[in-house]
Amino acid sequence: MRNDCSASQQAEITARGSVRVILMKPFESEPAIDSPERRRLPRLLRRAWYGLNQAFRRRIAHLGLTPDQFTVMRTLLENEGMTQRELAQAMTSDPNTVASLVERMELAGLVHRQPHEKDRRAHRLRLTAAGRRKYAEAREVAVTMQSEIVRVLPARERERFLIDLDTVAEACRRAAGQSPKRRRP
Repeated sequence: MRNDCSASQQAEITARGSVRVILMKPFESEPAIDSPERRRLPRLLRRAWYGLNQAFRRRIAHLGLTPDQFTVMRTLLENEGMTQRELAQAMTSDPNTVASLVERMELAGLVHRQPHEKDRRAHRLRLTAAGRRKYAEAREVAVTMQSEIVRVLPARERERFLIDLDTVAEACRRAAGQSPKRRRP
């Protein structure tokens, strides 16, 4: 073993003379953050999101809605008259995805676009009466499902879990904002 690596690494010279870098555990009692025996944040977040999304998708399918459409509706109810760009930011979603969602929802009579009073390129978005009714039905399903899911935690720990999850989500958002954007070839 060589010790000219960083404190969290060791270099080992193999029998063939090549160098292999070994990530060392920060503390003997705690596995490295990416070790196979440890719970890994990306995988856990993906599993949770995917399971939640699929369960909700199935439970609201009879309403003719998707989870993303429900999110559009909820966001518009909480921010009446926002623009499509503001909606994409509020949903932490791709603007093209949101444009497609809004277009389909407008065709279904759930959303209405009104020209922006100052910006000719923008539109204010509002739910129609039909959109509000459909949201109310889907919200009952969402609230029931969320209650079922957090019920696996002791009651006294539920709010702390949501606060911690929000902290992690905010750290992920900041990391994304600090990361270089992908350059197109």
